[in-house]
Amino acid sequence: MGFRWHDLYPCLLHCRYLSVLVVLVTGGHINPAVTFGLFLARKVSFIRAVAYMVSQCLGAICGVGLVKAFMKHPYNSLGGGANTVASGYNKGTALGAEIIGTFVLVYTVFSATDPKRSARDSHVPVLAPLPIGFAVFMVHLATIPITGTGINPARSFGAAVIYNNDKAWDEHWIFWVGPFVGALAAAIYHQYILRAAAIKALGSFRSNPTN
Repeated sequence: MGFRWHDLYPCLLHCRYLSVLVVLVTGGHINPAVTFGLFLARKVSFIRAVAYMVSQCLGAICGVGLVKAFMKHPYNSLGGGANTVASGYNKGTALGAEIIGTFVLVYTVFSATDPKRSARDSHVPVLAPLPIGFAVFMVHLATIPITGTGINPARSFGAAVIYNNDKAWDEHWIFWVGPFVGALAAAIYHQYILRAAAIKALGSFRSNPTN
């Protein structure tokens, strides 16, 4: 099945409406990979992270079930929305796409919700969702032709459970391993490399008497 521009419509609606509904309650935790990254950065406790991930997966199953119930023909014709590796690509390429795509998303979340940035731009409260939404959109543009765009293990899991296709299950590990590795890389890069470099630079600046 080739790439079609109208395949992006669900992505755009997802970004717009779900983010508005959820962000006021949980801070926008609708993706286990993002939750995992925030847990690694010590921004979310272990118990809360597990509770979020379980809720995300259950919500995804319910959501896909509703889509199947009310839109059965497009659901079946589009393969139930299940993530699989597209023809012409191998599993290694698909895994790499998921890692890179999730890295971009989680790194953007870290950057957009950084306390220093939030303090600096507190007069523009809508600013944080904009780069996150744009990152999701750009990742979809890049990875839809390869994997259908996972970057959210809960969404991939919900689609796999309801569609229950052998190929979707055989390749399902890609849509957990890839996003979690990408989230791990983003957490390490943002929290322990960029922040360490910034602290070191600040220390050098303060210790230099000519400054």
